[in-house]
Amino acid sequence: MRPLIGIVGRINSIDKNKISINDEYRRIIVEYGGNVFTILPPSFINYGETKFNDLPPLSEEEKNMLIQQLDMCDGILIPGGNKMLNSDFFILDYAIKKDIPILGICLGMQVMVNYKRPVWNEPNIESGINHNVKDGSLVHFVTIDKNSKLYKILNEETFMVNSIHNYHAVASFYYKTVGYSEDGLIEAIEMESNTFNIGVQWHPEKMPGENGKKLISSFVEAAKANMNKWKINIFKANNLVKED
Repeated sequence: MRPLIGIVGRINSIDKNKISINDEYRRIIVEYGGNVFTILPPSFINYGETKFNDLPPLSEEEKNMLIQQLDMCDGILIPGGNKMLNSDFFILDYAIKKDIPILGICLGMQVMVNYKRPVWNEPNIESGINHNVKDGSLVHFVTIDKNSKLYKILNEETFMVNSIHNYHAVASFYYKTVGYSEDGLIEAIEMESNTFNIGVQWHPEKMPGENGKKLISSFVEAAKANMNKWKINIFKANNLVKED
């Protein structure tokens, strides 16, 4: 049985009345052995037209609506996008406390570095590197800390990545920085206390070669290892999964 990966829905950049996921995320999770559903925000508001600072705090009912979705997840992917939501931080906090494997990509990593703090990310620096190349081309090198979980996954210290962001992350109070771009921007973070809690600024779902594959497949394997035994037993009892 495949692990169930919840992908956090994002405001559609063209139609702000739509919340969706980029199909590249769905395809690569399916390719490497996962099953996918979209985690949707719970509040009865127009998220596309409401600025982040104007979003009301989540009510207890809304938190419980999210928990109902999150408890189905064997892993959670916080993807890229153009707007953070207050529900992103509740999702992240819940995943950390429950040790649900979590992978943050681009905006998802920037959600992570803003965990439990009022400091926000900054516009890209002017360094001679264009950090917002929309076509996903490989544009700069990153260097990974050899004493990190991410290095153990990728087994490579320096390599080229794509870059599709207008803002860059600042140092986190809770996450360890484990990767930098050649012009000094934070490119990768991880929370050492969790089984799998990694954020990267680049887009592995768009990358050719082994680095993108290794990170996504490692995330899916961590989610598979996290699959709750009671879920497996329920499926078996209802003849919805075959015995190996």
